[in-house]
Amino acid sequence: MKKLLLLCIALGFVFSLSAQRVAVKNNVLYDLTLTPNLGLEFGVGSKSTLSLAAGYNPFEFGDYKRFKHWMVQPEYRYWFCEAFNGTYLGLHAHGGEFNVADLKLPFGFLSQLEDQRYQGYFIGAGISIGRQWIINDRWNFEASLGLGYAHLEYDKYPCAECGEKTPGSYDYFGPTKTSISFIYFFR
Repeated sequence: MKKLLLLCIALGFVFSLSAQRVAVKNNVLYDLTLTPNLGLEFGVGSKSTLSLAAGYNPFEFGDYKRFKHWMVQPEYRYWFCEAFNGTYLGLHAHGGEFNVADLKLPFGFLSQLEDQRYQGYFIGAGISIGRQWIINDRWNFEASLGLGYAHLEYDKYPCAECGEKTPGSYDYFGPTKTSISFIYFFR
């Protein structure tokens, strides 16, 4: 209920900025993880914007495989040319909860997820660089990459549906944001 209330307050604030450009976006890379996602971005100056991205994955994939999570990622962006056009540098924060089990990722990345289940939360921050290309008056295309830090607190289980939990934590440094997004502007 708290999450819904915060989202409603944020949306009300965003849509009250009628004199500014407001955009809604979808990250195609996040869609590839079967995670519904939505982002809002609004201009706060001629060379700055605020963006808020969120995603929620409630799905289980059978045989105890799961990549359940939710996350939010607010970001301040400074644009070198003008807001919503060209290259920007960003400062972002992120947080969310996860429940991941029996997940096999390419190149042996996070191989411990193959035989164990992790459930917990994360919080962190990072910097990003990105670029938007104007398609027409209402549409843009964006690509971005961010690096940063995340602190994870979790309970680890020896398999997807069994065993006693072992609490743990992990400090992560590396990619914290990646996007290829289509953007629609409200006028």
